[in-house]
Amino acid sequence: MRALLASDDPQASFAIELYIYRISRELGSLAPTMDGIDALVSTVGIGEHAAAIRECMRCAAWLGAELDTDANGCGGPLISAASSRVPVWVIPTNEELVIARHTRADLKRPVQKNRDGLLTFAARC
Repeated sequence: MRALLASDDPQASFAIELYIYRISRELGSLAPTMDGIDALVSTVGIGEHAAAIRECMRCAAWLGAELDTDANGCGGPLISAASSRVPVWVIPTNEELVIARHTRADLKRPVQKNRDGLLTFAARC
């Protein structure tokens, strides 16, 4: 995403617009099925580090989300305006740590053979 944001190539601009459109589309389709939203959360690499992409949260104004431009530029954690009816957050994540913890937990589980004779982890209880 950094390369796309830094590029002058029209294809890069198109890719960014498409990415933002899809975020908007998903918000538009999911929010009504959930009777609105309690908060908007931006996370993972792009959500944590790309203020320009988080600007797309403005498309959620109809849901009550208002962005504070200065807070968004600083990376949050709370990037919604004081007048926002819905909080907008930037939440740092560490997927590698979560994967490592799950892997460690799995490695402690007993191994058994399935009916095909292949080794597999015993079921979690």
